[in-house]
Amino acid sequence: MGKWISCLLVLVSVSFSDAQGVRLKDIANLRGVRDNQLIGYGIVVGLNGTGDSKLEYTSKSVKRMLDKLGMKVDGEEVSSQNVAAVIVTANLPPFARAGNKIDVTVNSLGDASSLKGGTLLQTPLRASDKNIYAVAQGSMLTPSEHRTVAKVPNGAMIERDIEADFSHRKMYRFTLNNPDLTTAARVAKTINMDLGGKFATAVDPGTVDFIVPFSWEGKGVEVLSIIESLQIFPDQKAKVIVNEKTGTVVIGEKVQISRLAISHGDLTVNVGAPTGGAAPARAPAAAGGKAEGGSVHMLEGDQGQVSVGELVQNLNRMGVKPKDLVIILQNIKASGALQGDLEIL
Repeated sequence: MGKWISCLLVLVSVSFSDAQGVRLKDIANLRGVRDNQLIGYGIVVGLNGTGDSKLEYTSKSVKRMLDKLGMKVDGEEVSSQNVAAVIVTANLPPFARAGNKIDVTVNSLGDASSLKGGTLLQTPLRASDKNIYAVAQGSMLTPSEHRTVAKVPNGAMIERDIEADFSHRKMYRFTLNNPDLTTAARVAKTINMDLGGKFATAVDPGTVDFIVPFSWEGKGVEVLSIIESLQIFPDQKAKVIVNEKTGTVVIGEKVQISRLAISHGDLTVNVGAPTGGAAPARAPAAAGGKAEGGSVHMLEGDQGQVSVGELVQNLNRMGVKPKDLVIILQNIKASGALQGDLEIL
């Protein structure tokens, strides 16, 4: 093939064969236990001439704020380039309690050039139900690359408890982050084996329902702490992901290539035994051999199959360019020999 290239594809092979499993809490969520988004409109003051220009809503906001503070301002407009109108956002964690603090993000709404050095004034934060759940205020931290976006660490005080009758529920529902029939069945089986009864049921590939045993009624937190620590072996669909721009190939554990011959340019690769005649002497899996007088390479694996990882590693050693590797994988998939999905980024 031409000279070898110095920048070859990076191969990442993902395997769970010898893994210890993962905790249920890392692959699933409890339904109803989630963050809630908060949003509010506020004013930032103390800017060094980098605030909004004469924007109508900023002027009205400043005038309204001064009116609330007991300062009556004559005229319809109050303008200052030391002030900016902003949108404030935050995530309200589950089981939040009044008095806890959360981080907020401040984004310029108008044409302010920078929020650096500014202070966010008291801003109510509402959820989708229009109720106020937190109030934000404080000095902002502005990254150098995005001066119209700022953070206020612990900048919002939670004003109300998030009520939830959690520990006394009779049933809980787990939702898998990556829905899969086999994984859902394994989760239900593992829970039932650990608790010694049929308490969990796989409803669909992404849902497992859990009925609280009689002996654990009223102790939802305790029993869930046991369940979420159970070791699960998640299954996954065989998949190859190729990013041609970054030169990365991510290969799932179960991706295999059936017996076939690949011819691309002046390169020929045989996977498994030849289609006709006696099988050649067996070589170690993924060993590539170059025949005299041509670029013919032989790859052998168990039962005539070779993993995609072995193929990619050998093609890398042969100096195949990333662009050519993507074409080869696409054609293998089109031929039906790639036992899995191929995703090109």
